[in-house]
Amino acid sequence: MSSTTALTMIPLSASQIEDLTLASSKMSGADRRSFQATMTLKYCRGNARQAERVLGWNRDTVELGLQEQRTGITCLGAQAACCGNGRWEEKYPVVAEALWALAESHCQQDPTFRGTLSYTRLTAAEALQQLRAQGFPEDALPSPSTMAEVLNRNGYRLRPVVKAKPQKNSRKRTPSLPTWRQRMGNP
Repeated sequence: MSSTTALTMIPLSASQIEDLTLASSKMSGADRRSFQATMTLKYCRGNARQAERVLGWNRDTVELGLQEQRTGITCLGAQAACCGNGRWEEKYPVVAEALWALAESHCQQDPTFRGTLSYTRLTAAEALQQLRAQGFPEDALPSPSTMAEVLNRNGYRLRPVVKAKPQKNSRKRTPSLPTWRQRMGNP
């Protein structure tokens, strides 16, 4: 049996096998399956059993990766396809658009104009109150902490806008003052 393995498999050194195993362990999901399938095609002539024997990979995972490469369709597990809570903006796009318009109306540029960040005085509680006033139902509105995350995630920093400070008057004396000539010693 070892003679057939030697004929159908490109020989790999122990360090190469270790490198391939390490690289595979750093990936997950479809990326890992794609990598394992590619390496199986390259070094094991597309045989998942040889990849299991030589590289220590699960042959079912390698076979799934080979099928994904053959068909071009990436399989999703039930966890990835059916679970997880979507973002609030995706669930309620109409309310999200009203929120963006509201945030833009309260948005101001940094007074120094050094950065491109927009600051807003709009707090999450105030945003919720104004959305309620616009007539959106309570079940479509998130909690205040979620509202703060939504605003931050979309680039609206919940900080007060720093007002531009006027420059202080200069302490430098001007020659037109009569006291200036007396101090300088000029008659």
